[in-house]
Amino acid sequence: MEKPSSRRWSSGAVVEAGGHEEKLPLRGGLELHAHGHAGEQQEAGRGRHRRSCVRDGLVLCLLTLPAIVLLLQRWRTSSSPDWVFDVDPPMEDDDDQDIKDGVFDDLSPSAQIEYDRLLGGLLIEGFDERSCRSRYQFARYHKSERIPSPYLIERLRRQEALQKKCGPGTKSYRSAAEQIRSGQSINSTKDCNYVFLIIHAGLGNRMLEITSAFLYALLTDRILLVDRYKEIGDIFCEPFPGTSWLIPSDFPLSYDEFTLGSPESYGSMLQNNVISGNMYRSLASAKPPYVYLHLDGNYGFHDKLFYCEDDQQFLKGVPWLIIRTDMYFVPSLFLIPSYHEELSKLFPEKDTVFHHLGRYLFHPTNDIWYSVIKYYRTYLAKADKIVGIQIRVYEKKGILQRNGPFPHILEQILSCSQNEKLLPEIAGTDKAATTAGNNRTVAVLATSLSSWYSDEIRKRYSKHRTVDGTTVKVYQPSHEEYQKSRNRKHNMKALAEIYLLSMSDELITSGFSTFGYAAQGLAGLTPWIMYRSVNHVVPDPVCGRAMSIEPCFHQAPFYDCKAKRDTDLGKVVPYVKHCEDVSWGLKIVNRTRL
Repeated sequence: MEKPSSRRWSSGAVVEAGGHEEKLPLRGGLELHAHGHAGEQQEAGRGRHRRSCVRDGLVLCLLTLPAIVLLLQRWRTSSSPDWVFDVDPPMEDDDDQDIKDGVFDDLSPSAQIEYDRLLGGLLIEGFDERSCRSRYQFARYHKSERIPSPYLIERLRRQEALQKKCGPGTKSYRSAAEQIRSGQSINSTKDCNYVFLIIHAGLGNRMLEITSAFLYALLTDRILLVDRYKEIGDIFCEPFPGTSWLIPSDFPLSYDEFTLGSPESYGSMLQNNVISGNMYRSLASAKPPYVYLHLDGNYGFHDKLFYCEDDQQFLKGVPWLIIRTDMYFVPSLFLIPSYHEELSKLFPEKDTVFHHLGRYLFHPTNDIWYSVIKYYRTYLAKADKIVGIQIRVYEKKGILQRNGPFPHILEQILSCSQNEKLLPEIAGTDKAATTAGNNRTVAVLATSLSSWYSDEIRKRYSKHRTVDGTTVKVYQPSHEEYQKSRNRKHNMKALAEIYLLSMSDELITSGFSTFGYAAQGLAGLTPWIMYRSVNHVVPDPVCGRAMSIEPCFHQAPFYDCKAKRDTDLGKVVPYVKHCEDVSWGLKIVNRTRL
């Protein structure tokens, strides 16, 4: 009998020493030997048996692959969360089990912890709790007296159904995307129309612009999609069940190139008479497949016509509206006549737009949420009162904007917090406090790009007693020195700090800061606003109580669309007023609370 030939495996084939190649299926390194002519029939039978085994193995592999993928996904979401702050993480303890992804819990309210995990009906059951802890745990740390209206809850359910019906991966979405590629004008509206938001600017601005775009989508029965390339998926969980709000990577437009004056912009179309006159801007007119809306702070007169009734009627029939903005433009939506009734039904308490929609939309991912809750439980939870102080410095040192140290900013912070009785005054001497037996503790949570201000506040309260014997402890999770809005880790820290601020009992914010707006809106707290200083001089007054919990629209238009002239839009309706911190801006107020 002939000796077995020498063979080796090569890409699924057995190669003989003589150079002849026999194709065989891969079988994990199984060694085969060739037999002589007398054993060919037996070998053929074995070959058929082996091939049958291989087929059975492949079928089994295909059947079990989905389960393997799910297990891998569960392993990924069950891995330990990362601590986002630069300071060393506190020690783990048994109380952390519900915020560690590797430990299972049903997150249902216990006898000791009662909370409305669905936020009065804003949220629904059915999301995977382990992959996004914050969604149902948020209510543990936030109590709100503001109740969403039944109509808002109904509209959110309708919006969720629309997002699922028309979202990425659906036939409707593919058809709508193909419409953009074709470039053909549209003569009738379809069931699925879209608002696509180009994300940019800092984190606070992003939260305000997303909320604005979502409200506009609600008002116009559109699907909201957001830019997938700006870390949104890294810092926020998906808000809508059964679909994604991230624009697919194969979206047919190079939207990053859109800017002020782009020919695709609505303002340019009006200015260049591509669209002109009320007759053409009627519902009966042919519509382009998409329109770019440049609503950034540098927008021009024709861009601002977006907020006019006639222009809204035209835009109603455009399948895709692509928005670029860095502002909270909600107040101007309240001035458009066709939206008055719907907005009144959605928000009977008019100054709760960001409060309700922000809580509905924004759920920090697990790494961020773990850091928020761990920091809160370690440093803040045991205090009798938490005072959040959000410090944003707009002073300049030389030719560059700097964060300090600026002694007049420190003086402003201390004057505001002590004058408004948010922090106790410091005794003039080191003698015993006038109030004996006071065991109260106030925790100060400071957020700033600089650590100097919190360090100085800490020094003052550690070196001197307070007049009433209260103990003041000062904490600051991070200090980045400079804003890095395109840095993922920076944005994760920023979001964690916004949520920590929103857990305060009292809140002091810096005027003009969208970071502070987001925190006060999520908390439902009416803050004390520190006014911007000029020429390194402490303003008088140093701070004032806000009219409402709503953010300010910094660059609101002042054009009366009906009269076709400039006017003071802060005097048109009683619930839209000029902002305390930006005299030319607009914000929503609730007259019953003033």
